[in-house]
Amino acid sequence: MALTLLVLMLLAPGAVGIWLVTGGRALNADVARLVALAAAVVGGLAAIGASIARPVLDRAWIPDLGVRWHFAVDGISAPLVVLTAVIGVLVVAHAWVEQPWADGHTGLLRGSPATYLGALLLVETGALAAFAARDAVLFFIAFEVVLVPMWVLISRYGDPRNAAARADASARFLLYTAVGSTLMLVGILLLVGQAGTADLDDLPAAAAALGAGQQTLIALLLTLGLAVKVPVFPLHTWLPAAHTTAPTAGSVLLAAVLLKLGTYGLVRLPLANVPEGFARIAPALAIAGVVGILWGGLICLVERDLKRLIAFSSVAHMGFVVLGLASGTETGLQAALIGNIAHGVISALLFVIVGGLKHRWGSVDLAVVRPALREVSPRLGFALILGLAAGLGLPGLAGFWGEFLALVAAWNPAHQEGVLRTCAVIAAVGAALAAAYALRVARIVWVGDAVPDTAADDALAGRLEPIDPRTPDTRGVELAVLAVLVTAVVIIGVVPHTVLSVTASAAETLIGGRP
Repeated sequence: MALTLLVLMLLAPGAVGIWLVTGGRALNADVARLVALAAAVVGGLAAIGASIARPVLDRAWIPDLGVRWHFAVDGISAPLVVLTAVIGVLVVAHAWVEQPWADGHTGLLRGSPATYLGALLLVETGALAAFAARDAVLFFIAFEVVLVPMWVLISRYGDPRNAAARADASARFLLYTAVGSTLMLVGILLLVGQAGTADLDDLPAAAAALGAGQQTLIALLLTLGLAVKVPVFPLHTWLPAAHTTAPTAGSVLLAAVLLKLGTYGLVRLPLANVPEGFARIAPALAIAGVVGILWGGLICLVERDLKRLIAFSSVAHMGFVVLGLASGTETGLQAALIGNIAHGVISALLFVIVGGLKHRWGSVDLAVVRPALREVSPRLGFALILGLAAGLGLPGLAGFWGEFLALVAAWNPAHQEGVLRTCAVIAAVGAALAAAYALRVARIVWVGDAVPDTAADDALAGRLEPIDPRTPDTRGVELAVLAVLVTAVVIIGVVPHTVLSVTASAAETLIGGRP
C-alpha cells in the first residue's frame, strides 16, 4: 500500500498532465480544470501519505550505467514534497480565478486551457520526482523535466500585453537554466564516474576516497550549476523578468517550487557527497548570498513594479538559505530547510495577492495613486500585510526561523569563522532592509491615498491613471487559496517544530554530528 502512494504521487499528476497537453486540448475550460484538479488532489494526497509512510521504489533502469528507478522520501525531502503537493493543488484551483489562456482585452484564446493546466501538472510532477529521486542521474532528469513546461507557461501564457517581454523572459529562463544544467550534469557525471555509483545512499561513502582537488572541482561545478536555479547573485538576473511576465500560477510555482530544486540540489549533491570540497568554496558562496541579500533589498526600496519587487525579495530571502548552507553546521542546514519551506509559502501568498491586484487594477505600478486597500478590500489587505510581515522576518511568522537560525549558524560556523561572521553581520543589515521595503509597500498599497515621492516628478505624474475606487475583495476560490497559505505561514511561525522535527534526524546524519 505504501509503495502505491509513491507511484500515485508521481503518476497521477504526470500522466494526466501529459494527456492534457497531447490529447486533451479539445476539452473546454471547465472540464479541463476539473480533470486537472482531480489529478492534483490525488497526487497531493498520495504525496502526503508517502511523506508519512516513507516507501522505497528501487528498480533497475539502465543496468550498464548503474542507473536505477530509485525513489524514496526522507526527512530532507518530506517537507518539500508536501509543499510541492499543496502548491500543485492551489495553482490548479487558481485557474478558476485567472485564465491566462484567454486574452482579457480581445477575448481571443492565446492557447488551450488544457495545455496550460497540463503544464502546471508537469511542473509539479517533475519537482516531486526530483525531490524523491535517490539516484543522481535520475535527479538530473527530473530536474530537467520541470524546465520545458515552465518555459511554456512563461512564453505562451505570460503577460499578453507585452510579447517582447515574454520572449525576453522565456529566452533568459532557457539560456540561464541550460547553462546551469550543463555545469550540473558535468559535475554529476564526474562525481558518479569517480565514485563508481549514482545511488545517493551510497555516494557519500564512495566519494569519501576522492582527493581534495577532485572534491573541490566537483563541488564547484555542482554549486555553480545549482546556484543558477536558487538563484544566487550574480546569476539571478533571469528571475525578475520571468516572475514579472509569468502568469500568477507560474510565478507561484517558480518561487515556491522551482527555486527549492536549487537549494535541495545543493544539499543532496555537493554538501552530502563532497563536503570537504564544498567547505572550500563555502565562503565564496556565503559572500554571494549576502550580496544578494543587500542587492535585492536595495532594489526593493526603489522598485516600482510590485511583482518585480516580490521577485527581487526572493533573491534576498534565498540568500539567507545559502548562508545557512555555507556555514557547514547542522543548525545552518536546519535553517536552510525551514527557510526553504517558509519562503515557499510566503512567496506563494504574496504572488497570489499581487496577481489578484494586477487582475483588478491592470497594473501594479506603485507610482499610480490607488485607493487604500484596507478600506476597499480588507481581506486582501490583511493577507498582504501578513505576507509582508512574514517576509521581513517578524517573530511568530514563518520567515523568522530560517533567517534567525541562518544568522546563528553563520556566527558559529564549522569553518572560516572570520568570513562567515562578517557575512552574518551584513545579512542582519539586509534583514533591516527587508523591513524598510515591506513598510514602503504597506504605506503605498495598504494605507493608500498617498503618491510615492517619485510621482512628484513631472514625467511620472503624467503617467498617473484614474483608478476605479471599487476594488472587489477576495472571495470564493481566491479566498480559499489565500486562507490555506495564510494558515501555513502562521503555523510554521508559531510551531516551527512541524518542520524542524521532520528534518532533524536527517540533518544530523548528513552533517555527521559536527557542531
